[in-house]
Amino acid sequence: MTEARTSADGGMETSYGFRQVAEGEKQGLVNDVFHKVAKRYDVMNDVMSAGMHRVWKDAMIASLTPRRDETYRTLDVAGGTGDIAFRIVEASGRKAHTTVLDINGSMLAVGAERAEKKNLSGNLDFVEANAEELPFENNSFDAYTVAFGIRNVPRIDVALKEAFRVLKRGGRLLVLEFSEVEMPFLEKVYEEWSFKAIPRFGKMITGDAEPYQYLVESIRKFPNQENFAAMIRDAGFSRVTYTNYTGGIAALHSGWKL
Repeated sequence: MTEARTSADGGMETSYGFRQVAEGEKQGLVNDVFHKVAKRYDVMNDVMSAGMHRVWKDAMIASLTPRRDETYRTLDVAGGTGDIAFRIVEASGRKAHTTVLDINGSMLAVGAERAEKKNLSGNLDFVEANAEELPFENNSFDAYTVAFGIRNVPRIDVALKEAFRVLKRGGRLLVLEFSEVEMPFLEKVYEEWSFKAIPRFGKMITGDAEPYQYLVESIRKFPNQENFAAMIRDAGFSRVTYTNYTGGIAALHSGWKL
């Protein structure tokens, strides 16, 4: 595709996929997308990643290594359906407490229903709020996680600063996101899959291709690994690193509040 990725200086706040929108307009458009896809969101994650999102999420939790400690508190942002939160709680031996935060009530409703079925409600709470204005005190959490959600936040730099604020000293940020593919052949195959197959599958599964057109375009606009790492450093984080998964289709970014 000819569309350029957003730089470390910003630009995602006015980018609704490949379409430029007025400042302040993106959040409402993104909310509409996730209201539409909430009940089928996890199915479409399988389609968008050919099932690999499950492997990447497991690797994310292995990197986090949640403490088996009832005082261990994590915040999972844009995690409405609970995929990451459930993994954190289970990896902690059902000791940790995770707050699932999402701006979209439909996604949170799916997550709360799933938590009840898994008998995990006592380890979780679900909060409807904006990642750019977290309703928590400074130094509240041991870890902040976000998987495949940061690119949907209009002002990513603001969200990262909020992440830094609510983390305790010694706390860790982990961001799993689709990224820039390193290998030319794999990149060509992935682009063909993304732009030709995913919207078509989206229409078959949910009856609407448009949300998935936005999702694949937002992946292509998101800053590459180096630029996103620079944004994390600019928010105040130290020891910032990233690990590519599946040739860079996804990347796990890590930073520490020291």
